[in-house]
Amino acid sequence: MSAAEASTDRTSFFLRKLHSISGIVPIGFFLLEHFWTNSAALVSPEKFNQAAGDLGSAPWLIFAEIFGIWLPILYHGFYGIYVWLKGKNNVSEYPWVGNWMYTMQRYTGLIAFVFIGWHVYTERFLPRGNSTFAGVHASLVNPWYFWFYVIGVTAASVHLGTGVWNFLCKWGLAATVRAQRAAGVLGVFVAIAFTVVGLAIAVSFRYGWHPFQFYRPS
Repeated sequence: MSAAEASTDRTSFFLRKLHSISGIVPIGFFLLEHFWTNSAALVSPEKFNQAAGDLGSAPWLIFAEIFGIWLPILYHGFYGIYVWLKGKNNVSEYPWVGNWMYTMQRYTGLIAFVFIGWHVYTERFLPRGNSTFAGVHASLVNPWYFWFYVIGVTAASVHLGTGVWNFLCKWGLAATVRAQRAAGVLGVFVAIAFTVVGLAIAVSFRYGWHPFQFYRPS
């Protein structure tokens, strides 16, 4: 192997590792925080407005969004599309990943990338945004908008779950067959948990459903 080929391999290895970890940190934490904040809608519209207002008033928010959300998502999304188009199939490199998981991860990733881009645009860059309960409700009463939201939330949740499995195995944190199975169980749990919470939030915004309205912390 020539020095140029070795350098190319090292660069490709670094980019793949960066792509892998960017899907968990910080994007995974972004989804966790986003779902946590939006889950206030399950308590009441006022609770959601308060949570969204507190987050939006943070003086460091724009820097956290640029370096902790937008740039990582852009890199993760575009590099993922590049890998897909180049046909660099992880199945050949990591036999423990089934064809179904590879396919699911790629397609849900593409849907999630489009959905998150749309979501960021409507929430952060439109003149009036949808950062209040009434604003989100007004959007989700449109059935097309609602189902796009449902599909996007589900895709992002499943992609995160498969990403957790892939990350643990690819980074050697789940090296044995038993550990890989445990990682798979964890990935399925993450996908289901995020999907259930995300869909509950969507239903709360659309139908005014507040199952935790009894919750009033002191």
